[in-house]
Amino acid sequence: MVDFAALAVTVPLLALALAAATRGHRTPAAAGVSVLGAALAVLVGAIGGGPAADQIYDVGSVLILLSTLTILAHLADVEGVFAWAARLLQTGRDPSSVAMFRRLILVTAVTTAVLTVDSTVLLLTPVVLVTVSRMRLPTRAPSYACGPLANSTSLLLPVSNLTNLLAFSATGLSLLSFTAFMALPWLVALLIEYALLRRLYAPDLDTQPAQQASPASEQPPAPRLAIAVLALTVLGFVVASALGMALVWPVAAGAGVLAVRQLIGRRNTVGDIMEAANLSFALFVGGLAVIVRGIQENGVGDLLAAALPDGVSLAALLAVAGFSAVLTNLVGNIAATLFLAPAAALVGTPSILAVLIGVNIGANLSYLGSHSLLVWRRIARPYAAAPRPSDFIKTGVLTAPPTLIAATAALWISVRLFG
Repeated sequence: MVDFAALAVTVPLLALALAAATRGHRTPAAAGVSVLGAALAVLVGAIGGGPAADQIYDVGSVLILLSTLTILAHLADVEGVFAWAARLLQTGRDPSSVAMFRRLILVTAVTTAVLTVDSTVLLLTPVVLVTVSRMRLPTRAPSYACGPLANSTSLLLPVSNLTNLLAFSATGLSLLSFTAFMALPWLVALLIEYALLRRLYAPDLDTQPAQQASPASEQPPAPRLAIAVLALTVLGFVVASALGMALVWPVAAGAGVLAVRQLIGRRNTVGDIMEAANLSFALFVGGLAVIVRGIQENGVGDLLAAALPDGVSLAALLAVAGFSAVLTNLVGNIAATLFLAPAAALVGTPSILAVLIGVNIGANLSYLGSHSLLVWRRIARPYAAAPRPSDFIKTGVLTAPPTLIAATAALWISVRLFG
């Protein structure tokens, strides 16, 4: 039964929290609005203290893992991993812009898979745009590869996107099973979006670099220790999943190794490392989760569960992914996942995976679809690489729907293959 009195409190609080995040993403102000809104919802009885505590407990482990991943990404950045990744664009036998764009997409896909889409946006985007600008190449296509395309390629691992982490436990899958189901959708999304962007940005990508890449012998050495730590962290995901351990432990171990190395070498400080954890964003998501839970508890959760189609047919999965994409562009991908994951869990694991395709790829229809896109826009703006909202929507309409449909069809095939 829908409690309209409670919704009259929680829905405006959700809108206020999302508006604060849109205006000042990942700032203490946005976190304050979200946390105070959640507290107000509990105080006025729009959500009980028990359900609020349960929600905080449920998302707490996810946010700890996300903050630890963010620290690991920061430490890898200090080691020069992202600068080295950007330099890879200039290596290879083919120096053309198209070949560089292909290499960039691979770098983006790998970085996003291992270190989350947020790390790609925050740390890879600046060094890529600096590299491209120095070569006097148009920045629009490379910038798009570090932002919207990173959203589309954040399907592979549970750690690739906060949305994946929020829904992962509801799937009931192990890390390897999740990856097996999502590998084909991830690959299809990567190929489809590359083909579409190659066509849309053909004039830019046909421009030749103004300077030749330096020979491999003149390139600075790769940060081998940091790369080895990241590779072992990925292996640690597999081992931890097989042993039933939390995924945060291999991340913490990798971060610990790099943190000790940098603190001893005085290349980092405890304060900078803690700042990299981005605790204000964790507080924002925690408060948002409580507000969303309040909306669900007062009847909206039942309405969403009834709205999602049952079954694992292609039509049903497409409907779930499409509905998720629409909701994502209304309330953002984090809130959409918090709303839809519990409802989809009542239908089955394939429905949850279709939700993730919808919220990750569908977020590219507008800047409001993903919090990471708002950050990407701010970072890309000084390089003239952030499209106007109208241009961004136009590109999103041309790329997101076909990519979403193809990835969902690939998920349907995976479900038929793996059960």
